[in-house]
Amino acid sequence: MTWLPLLAVGPALAAVTSSPRAVLRIGLLAVALAAVLAARGRASGGEEAIVLSALVAVTLASSLASALRVRRERVLAAVRSVAEAAQHALLKPVPAVVGEFQAAVRYSAAEAEARIGGDLYALLSTPHGVRALVGDVRGKGLPAVGTAALVLGVFREAAYDEPDLLEVVGRIERSLSRNLGSDDFVTAVVVGHPRDGHMEVVNCGHAPPLLVHDGMVAPVEPVDPVPPLGLSGLTGETPSLQVLPFEDGDQLLLYTDGVTEARNHHREFYPLAEGMARHVSDEPSRTVAALHDELQAHVGGRLHDDAALLLLRKPVTADSRPAVEPEAPAASPAGTGAQRTGEALTSARADAAA
Repeated sequence: MTWLPLLAVGPALAAVTSSPRAVLRIGLLAVALAAVLAARGRASGGEEAIVLSALVAVTLASSLASALRVRRERVLAAVRSVAEAAQHALLKPVPAVVGEFQAAVRYSAAEAEARIGGDLYALLSTPHGVRALVGDVRGKGLPAVGTAALVLGVFREAAYDEPDLLEVVGRIERSLSRNLGSDDFVTAVVVGHPRDGHMEVVNCGHAPPLLVHDGMVAPVEPVDPVPPLGLSGLTGETPSLQVLPFEDGDQLLLYTDGVTEARNHHREFYPLAEGMARHVSDEPSRTVAALHDELQAHVGGRLHDDAALLLLRKPVTADSRPAVEPEAPAASPAGTGAQRTGEALTSARADAAA
């Protein structure tokens, strides 16, 4: 009789993984077993009634807990599906080739169940060339997602309409000034490829992109730093356009601060430039995947902030490869066949003349 109450552990543990019906079956089995053991142990009627009543109560409570758990799991599954649909609508998948560029993207939300956060990216092929945007909204949760949707919507429209990249940024700024609060802002970097050999960059308070040229990785620091989008009305500063040489084989990595500010257990930041130099390759998808895996290992598998990586690479075309001159065949000691034929003809003509 002392150990019979431990039979309540069965239905209690079953509530964690099993359905309500399975919990009831296990509870009824525990009650029947307790009744048999109590009868064989010649327990008094009062003791047996107390043990059986406790087992029935635990079984009913465990069945109710199982029903609530199943309900929460269904709600969570519905939330995940909605979040996944919102992510596909907000952050559209980037194809492997966009315009003249190879491209790859990797996005990780700090809240794994939410799937989306305040980081944003977009890559478009427009009549004015390939244009890309990577940004980070201040704050988290639904307000940050709403602001990200606003920025992406304006960018996708302006990127097609405006031939000037600065005007694209200006339209985003005007839209944010009408819809954001005084303390809200968005850091962003917008790039465009209007013609071969050049890349335009507009940086609004964002982390500098990394340029890969001839295997060397260097940050593209803004010449005239400006505040993030949404704050220009407070400072009066306007973004400036920076033009970079961008040849075949060059790569440009855009990212958010969730990558560079990720810390390990020693509180050390992730060295993105060094990681890029280690993993750079001719396939952007492989490079980005290697960077993401190394970032996850650096933080121990759990990011504390949203992180986005967007890599562009200008493929090396056949016209841009250096021409290789054919090597002259080495002459044999006896001379080539043509040389021997010429010598034979000369000798024949001399004999005829003689």
